Amino acid sequence: MSKDLKKSFPGMKGFSLQNLKSIRYWYRFYNENINGLQLVSQISTVEKMVKSIPWGHNQRIMYKCKDINEAVFYVQKTMDNNWSRSVLEHQIDSRLYERQGKAITNFQVKLPEPQSDLAEQTLKDPYNFDFLSLREEYDEKELEDALVNQITQFLLELGTGFSYIGRQVHIKVGETDFYMDLLFYHVRLHCYVVVELKTEKFKPEFAGKLNFYVTAVNKNMKAPEDNQTIGILICKDKDDVVAEYALDDMSQPLGLWMRKKRLNSRYVEFCY
Repeated sequence: MSKDLKKSFPGMKGFSLQNLKSIRYWYRFYNENINGLQLVSQISTVEKMVKSIPWGHNQRIMYKCKDINEAVFYVQKTMDNNWSRSVLEHQIDSRLYERQGKAITNFQVKLPEPQSDLAEQTLKDPYNFDFLSLREEYDEKELEDALVNQITQFLLELGTGFSYIGRQVHIKVGETDFYMDLLFYHVRLHCYVVVELKTEKFKPEFAGKLNFYVTAVNKNMKAPEDNQTIGILICKDKDDVVAEYALDDMSQPLGLWMRKKRLNSRYVEFCY
């Protein structure tokens, strides 16, 4: 068939033996797994979606995804964010489908709809910071330096919509000066995102401090058109019960979620 197609259409490309096998696999992947879709009405929509992204993207999705729901997730993300092939492959390899929207948060209670839903979809469980290189025992400044030095990778892992504002961002409350570790603005959530870094086991006062910073940003930096500020805490370890109690007592939209994640043969916990 490959030889016949090349002969019949000498001016066209894409008729190699391997590409024809990929086309057959692509057809079978979606048609044999179509029952995996949650709604029958999704079938025609999925057909339009997969045909709207480049063939190279389709190949990476169909060979790397285990089922049609995961594949559709990456097709949609590619369309929404205009991902290049390399970015798409990075997101699949980092298991974005399994991680996104899985963090435990208080967003449904502390944020109005639809911001609460979008905020939950924005966070991942866990974040993958394997791109960092740190010594065995590192302090908060080293972690902050590493994240800022790799800001492009950091933003890619945070996800679409995050804009980096700065580090050690000054904010004055009363007569006292405070400095937030990292500050971002999320262009889709239309809100500031405060990031605090800790390299020790979680303590309730960490959440309290972040809650204070979020309140301060709301009162001193947030414009009337901005939505409520969100806080993210990165720390080393936790007690589940203590974390749940601390989250329940917070007045601002914070998540307390931690998950051990290998970081260049070491482990670090992420709390949101």
